[in-house]
Amino acid sequence: MPKKTFRAMVVEESGEKHFSRKILEKSFADLPEGEVLVKVLWSSLNYKDALSASGNRGVTRKYPHTPGVDAAGVVEKSSSELFRAGDEVIVTSYDLGMNTSGGFAEYIRVPAAWVVPLPAGLDLRESMIFGTAGFTAGMSVAALTENISPEKGEILVTGATGGVGCMAVAILSGLGYSVVAVSGKPEAAEFLSRLGASRILSRDEACEGSGKPLLKGIWAGVVDTVGGEILVSAVKSTNLQGVVTCCGNVASPELPLNVFPFILRGVSLVGIDSQNCPMDFRKKIWQKLATQWRIVQLTDLCREVCLADLGGEIDLILRGGQKGRVLVRI
Repeated sequence: MPKKTFRAMVVEESGEKHFSRKILEKSFADLPEGEVLVKVLWSSLNYKDALSASGNRGVTRKYPHTPGVDAAGVVEKSSSELFRAGDEVIVTSYDLGMNTSGGFAEYIRVPAAWVVPLPAGLDLRESMIFGTAGFTAGMSVAALTENISPEKGEILVTGATGGVGCMAVAILSGLGYSVVAVSGKPEAAEFLSRLGASRILSRDEACEGSGKPLLKGIWAGVVDTVGGEILVSAVKSTNLQGVVTCCGNVASPELPLNVFPFILRGVSLVGIDSQNCPMDFRKKIWQKLATQWRIVQLTDLCREVCLADLGGEIDLILRGGQKGRVLVRI
């Protein structure tokens, strides 16, 4: 091991419901048990990271803590026969960055069962532009493309300027789908158009508040990242045999919905759980992101920051101001 300590963001509880973030030196003894020690080169910022970094007990129970649900780097040491020193790997999801010391650090130690070999076609930096957001978008795309071809009609993507949303817009448009993006940021129209969105709707346009049990069928499919009333309107507006994926609740975790879209139109509502998805399927999604679903404009989707500058980006995403992805150079 090249040194005895390493740099990491540490979130500390400095008073009742008051948390501070610092870049500190940590000991390798502070890391949890695990078969694989990874030198982290890149990470990325997700909404869950911002919640953990601000003291949200629903994400992280105990502090001090190092957030970061994403990490990509090189295996430093492994007691598992699955990995050897020097292997390039991705670690996302499971408990990383939640209650296990995460990727906003120069090193992580994790179970081998959490580790994905870097797929051919991606480098480590690119894998973290995707990160959990891109992986979640990939799972949503898989659920849609299994049953819906581009000829079936328009695909609605809500929360389109966020990490999952912008990735879904880019992947689906690259596959030939006509994508309609929903955003509450009028200034993001050019950004979404560059990613391939054919139309852009405001939140008000996407949220039909009449309370009708069923609306005119418009969408062949939906990638919803926000939940709440926008998801309700999207489900009610989905065409026969359409597919709606659901992966977020930033608008609301409540879903005041009736059964008519499901029993009269055969609409499918598919929950997306990227945290606990099986490893075989996880590897398949990463391979598709590296090949068939590769995004031509991938580098345009991110801003790169260093670990020391991450605090401002955390505050920005909590205010709903993030556009695209924040790539973290460790």
